[in-house]
Amino acid sequence: MNASVINKKWAELQAKTADRFETEKPDIKVMLFLIGVQELGKGPMKFNKRQKEELMHIATCRLFSAMGFYELEGIDQDGWPHWRLIKPIPNYTLLEQEMIIKSLIIDYFEDALHSP
Repeated sequence: MNASVINKKWAELQAKTADRFETEKPDIKVMLFLIGVQELGKGPMKFNKRQKEELMHIATCRLFSAMGFYELEGIDQDGWPHWRLIKPIPNYTLLEQEMIIKSLIIDYFEDALHSP
């Protein structure tokens, strides 16, 4: 996907998510948090600051696993997934990082819509 397609799809995803949760358009951090909560699989809960950071890390690992950078190592006794870096992530520019993450988030939600 090129940058204009990514930005168009990103704006659509933000609008749908804002409507769904009756809130402002979410930024990348909020979207990562939502993916982290989904991947944790425990439903809506209260999370402390450290847990919220862990959820965003889980989401980042899950997203970058689609590009072969991470693989799921396992689930701990509390039900939290742990990921292992299997190849180094290249040093992307900030703009490249943003476009890649947006694209991966878009793919994640599109895949979720098409899953049974």
